[in-house]
Amino acid sequence: MITTREWALAGGPDGSGKLAARAWAPAEGEPTWLAVLVHGYGEHLGRYEHVAAALVEAGAVVYGADHRGHGRSSGERVLIDDFAGVVEDVHRVITQARTAYRSLPLILIGHSMGGLVAARYAQTHPEAPRALVVASPVLGRWEVLETLSGLEEIPDIPIDPDTLSRDPEVGAAYAADELVWHGPFKRPTVLAMLTELDRLHEAGCVGTTPLLWLHGSDDALVPLAGSKTGVEALAGSDVTVRVFPEARHELFNETNRDEALAEVTRFAHRFVPGSRS
Repeated sequence: MITTREWALAGGPDGSGKLAARAWAPAEGEPTWLAVLVHGYGEHLGRYEHVAAALVEAGAVVYGADHRGHGRSSGERVLIDDFAGVVEDVHRVITQARTAYRSLPLILIGHSMGGLVAARYAQTHPEAPRALVVASPVLGRWEVLETLSGLEEIPDIPIDPDTLSRDPEVGAAYAADELVWHGPFKRPTVLAMLTELDRLHEAGCVGTTPLLWLHGSDDALVPLAGSKTGVEALAGSDVTVRVFPEARHELFNETNRDEALAEVTRFAHRFVPGSRS
């Protein structure tokens, strides 16, 4: 059994907004590690219920929040003018989690754009995460951003749901989800993401922080080759890579999602005292 809690956490620009925060915990017994989820562009944490359930079953307590301008959080939809603020929103979530779970090893898990945010958090707060997981991350080069930034007008072309997973139900649910952004990219967000990619490259590797990189070989939305250069710049002395053949962008929603989630929990258990991977 799992207990779920939802609340409004101060966040957004200067802490003036509200972040829709969530936590999942085992109904009985004590967790042995802390997982913080960082979701991707245009989506929200509500799409990660099954991910949180799998992590709780593996001994975790799970925290996260919808990014500013996403899901149930405040702010203009998908408008982010500086990702440094989003990184600090993640810090607010982690600070909240640490009021209840001070000593558990923290595993930070970021998907897609959330992989960029999680990586920047590990660079700017190196003392906080015990380990970092990036799944289909926007790291290195994402040619979509470069193309959009050069256009006079950004076209109103939503993300193709078929690029997310080989499971057609995933794409259908995404297309019907009213909390998902189905409109065009906004120029300030595109430019801010490019700036954050530059910051990540300049900051360099995460040193001794262990890193797990997961990606699908058929990810047409955030291609593996572009992310590879970013992972190579980020990786320190402890890096694990797993590429899933024929998988698309959302590994935790893929037809082999259990396999991807098992990689995460196996990696996380390396850092839990007394745990057997």
